[in-house]
Amino acid sequence: MLSRKGLIPDDYVLTRLAEDVQPPKFKAKPRKARFVAKNGTCNVAHTNIREQGRFLQDVFTTLVDLKWLHTLIIFTMSFLCSWLLFGMIWWLVAFAHGDLDQNGDDFIPCVTDIHSFSSAFLFSIEVQVTIGFGGRMITEECVSAIIILIVQNIVGLVINAIMLGCIFMKTAQANRRAETLIFSKHAVISVRNNKLCFMVRIGDLRKSMIISATVRMQVVRRTTTEEGEMVPLDQIDIHMDNPVGTNGIFLVSPLIICHVIDKDSPLYQLSSIDLQHEDLEVIVVLEGVVETTGITTQARTSYVSEEILWGQRFVPTVSEEDGMYAVDYSKFGNTMKVPTPCCSAKKLDEVGGIALFKMNEGVTLRPSVRRRRRSTVARRSRLES
Repeated sequence: MLSRKGLIPDDYVLTRLAEDVQPPKFKAKPRKARFVAKNGTCNVAHTNIREQGRFLQDVFTTLVDLKWLHTLIIFTMSFLCSWLLFGMIWWLVAFAHGDLDQNGDDFIPCVTDIHSFSSAFLFSIEVQVTIGFGGRMITEECVSAIIILIVQNIVGLVINAIMLGCIFMKTAQANRRAETLIFSKHAVISVRNNKLCFMVRIGDLRKSMIISATVRMQVVRRTTTEEGEMVPLDQIDIHMDNPVGTNGIFLVSPLIICHVIDKDSPLYQLSSIDLQHEDLEVIVVLEGVVETTGITTQARTSYVSEEILWGQRFVPTVSEEDGMYAVDYSKFGNTMKVPTPCCSAKKLDEVGGIALFKMNEGVTLRPSVRRRRRSTVARRSRLES
């Protein structure tokens, strides 16, 4: 894989390669199970399903969803069982007609050159896969043999259609295209256009585009209703501000997807300190149509509170070189610190927004920025004195 060869930096995550994610250097605090893994797989186990027969009502989808080993075993056993079944039928036809004990030159068998079960099995293979009869062939002596020949051909065509279609769908599954759809390893919260925003970066490594690509986000956390009902996995949609201002995005280069934290946002009451202790998970879903195959694909990832960086923004990755735009993927997940209020968006609205909030010294900026500004003021005062 690209990431294992060192061609892909560790600052972003391939949607299907969870093993490439570097473990944290420090022990993380205990938290609940993750709903969606970084590679997009859903961490949900379905247990105590009593109506298992429902899966057999859609056999084709069940076969496509199986693992490759199970699919290949079913593929092999389906042909072997059909060959053995019809081989037994051909042997019984020959036995009932007396072909196994044929005597005299005037005797006409149902199938020529069948002397044992092995020859009947070989004839069954020749009929079903149309290799060529050679010395074994059916005669017009037995009507039952003609009917069995027709039935076996139909059964063979059905097995070929199902098995080959299943293998084709498994090799052309849309989730393979999602291998090259990437998300930034971290999400960031900072000020953009005088508004507190939650941002992630997405990109596509292939030149073939994703048509009609859309991005949506959800916050998953435990909530309690007004009636006291506890909802362990409450999925709350959050509004997206796509960079092109429409429902679709043009994913020809990495894009920063922005969510404005307003009064309708589930992050409205969270400050930087609250985020460190809040047990929430933000799920990001990228969906679109593959240009080369026309199949809809979907890539997913999630960000827990430890993976959301407050007071940082993504560095630019696109530059103009020799009359064309170049994307530096080594900077895909890089961030830089920027002055950002540590309070929640709700408090910012209460004081009149970012502009009025910046007038209050000591509350506006992050503690490190405040300390630098205070030290600068102190040096100026000493020089003036």
